[in-house]
Amino acid sequence: MREQVIEQILDSKIIAIIRGVDSKKLIKVAQAMYDGGIRLLEITYSANGSVSDEETANNIKLLSEHFKGKMFIGAGTVLTTKQVKLTKKAGGQFIISPDVNVAVIKKTRKLKMVSLPGALTPTEIQTAHNAGADMIKLFPITNMGPDYVKAIKAPLSHVKMLAVGGVNLNNMADYLSVGINGFGLGSNITPKKHIDEENYPEITALAKQYVDACK
Repeated sequence: MREQVIEQILDSKIIAIIRGVDSKKLIKVAQAMYDGGIRLLEITYSANGSVSDEETANNIKLLSEHFKGKMFIGAGTVLTTKQVKLTKKAGGQFIISPDVNVAVIKKTRKLKMVSLPGALTPTEIQTAHNAGADMIKLFPITNMGPDYVKAIKAPLSHVKMLAVGGVNLNNMADYLSVGINGFGLGSNITPKKHIDEENYPEITALAKQYVDACK
């Protein structure tokens, strides 16, 4: 299954990030994303504790069971090994973090999930890679841009990388042209306004635009 998840990331190039969505709307939002071509969804843990880890894990379980065989569901903002274990138990298949936490990376690999830690500098990237990360989430890439990706990929061409933070329809092609392997997309692909208004057709249309931009 790990290999299938990695293959899907490299093929579709998009992991959609869902943050702070009411559990009652989750399936409808996820279905709208699926209808637009999204095949990987990240449900984020709450770093400030406003939502319990258990509640987030329940949301991961909800989506994992509902979309089994259709989409891969994983966890984001994973800062502890406890969250890794909760995600595994909930049926999640990949772990994304904002940082390089070797214990989290190793626990993820031990539990046979895909590891996608966040890093930015050459040292962080190589440290995560050496710890067993499958790909590196370049984060935050917002103020660095494609030129930074090009520079960092030159000596670290053996590491697969995703661009996260500030990626939009206007700059995706620039990142792809310098060798980025995929993207993590948050509010640009799941605008809060559309979710609040339950405008699911618009979410689907936007998802399709991003999916098409990666082809």
